[in-house]
Amino acid sequence: MTESEERVSSGKSWDEFCDALKEAGRVVQSADAPSDAFNRAEGYRYLTRMLRAGLESFLEHGDPAFPQLRCPCHTTIKMGADNPDNYYQSAAISGAHEYRIRGKRNTVHYLGMGTYVGNYGSGGRMGQSGYIEGVDLDLDNVQDNGQDGNFEIILSCKEQPGKNWLPMEPDTSSLIVRQTFQDRKTEVIADITIERIDSNLRPEPITALKVDEGLAAASQYVLGTASLFADWTENFARHPNELRLLDPEIARAAHGDPNICYYHGYWEVAQDEALVIETTPPTCDYWNFQLNNYWMESLDYRYHEIDVNHHGAKVEDDGRVVIVISKDKPTTGNWIDPAGHIRGTMCLRWIRADQHPKPLCRVVKAADL
Repeated sequence: MTESEERVSSGKSWDEFCDALKEAGRVVQSADAPSDAFNRAEGYRYLTRMLRAGLESFLEHGDPAFPQLRCPCHTTIKMGADNPDNYYQSAAISGAHEYRIRGKRNTVHYLGMGTYVGNYGSGGRMGQSGYIEGVDLDLDNVQDNGQDGNFEIILSCKEQPGKNWLPMEPDTSSLIVRQTFQDRKTEVIADITIERIDSNLRPEPITALKVDEGLAAASQYVLGTASLFADWTENFARHPNELRLLDPEIARAAHGDPNICYYHGYWEVAQDEALVIETTPPTCDYWNFQLNNYWMESLDYRYHEIDVNHHGAKVEDDGRVVIVISKDKPTTGNWIDPAGHIRGTMCLRWIRADQHPKPLCRVVKAADL
C-alpha cells in the first residue's frame, strides 16, 4: 500500500483537510478582524467560496495533463479585489508539457493571458513565468473592426519563433486569463480553448494519490488565500481612507497583471459621512475604481453600483474624476454604493498608464456634499 493509499484509507487525508479549514476559520476570528456578526458572516461565507474554488481547482480540475479552462472567480466566488469588469479563466498546466490555446478574439476591450508559478498557500516561489495580451497576437481572418480574428498560442518552456508564444518555466503551474470589459452590454468575450499538445491519452480513474494531494492543496488554498489577503487588509488599515500604490513586485507575486498599476486602501465611514476620492486619470487603456468588503471581495455588483470605469465615469471639465462613497446617492460625482457596509477595502487600477498620480481622499459629512 502506498503512502497516499494508507492516508486515504485511514482517514488521515480527510482529518488534515478539516484541520486546515479550522485553521482558516481562525483567520476570520483574528483579533485584528471585525468581530461583529455582519463581518464574521461575510468572512465565513468567504471561506466557503474559497473552498469551492479550491476543490474545483485542485481536485476536480487539478491535473495539468488534461487542462480545462474554468471560471475561478465570479459573482459568488471572489478574492483579492476581483475586478467586476473582468471575466476570469484559469487552468492547471505544467512546464513539463506543451499546450495550444485556440481562440477567436471577438470584441472584449482587453485580453491578457499569463502563466504563473505557485498558488496561494502552496509555499515556495510565486510569480509570473510568461505573459501575452490581445494587442500582441497575430490574428487570422480579421474582420472590419480589426479585433475579432482567430488565433493560436503555444505554451511551452522552449521559445516558439514565428508563433504566438506564451512562455512557461519548468515549475509553471497555472494559466490565468483576464478578459476586461469597458462595456459589458456591447462587448463579446474571446472564445478560448486549451489542449495539451504532446498527448492524446485519457484521464485515468480517480486514485488515492489524486484525492490525497487534491484535498491537501484545496485546504491549504483556503488557508493561504484567507491569510494573505487578511494581512493585506491589516496593512491597508494602518492608513485608513487613503489609496496607496501597491508595490509592483507584490502584485506580480500575487498573480497580478503586469500591465496594471494597483492602488489599494482601507475605507471606513459612518452612516452620516462620505469618502470623496479625486483623481485625474492618466492616459491609459483602462481604469476603474471599486469597493470591497473587509475580506477583499468586491461588493455585490449585480445589485449595487460598487464600481466605475473609464467608459461610464462622469468627468469634470478640468479632467478630474470625483468618486463619492456614501449611504445615499449624491447629486454630483460618481456615486459608489457601500451596499450596507461601513468599512472594507478599495482598489483603483489602470492599465498601461503613462503616469501614476496619487488619488486624493477626504472624509466629509454627507450633508456637506
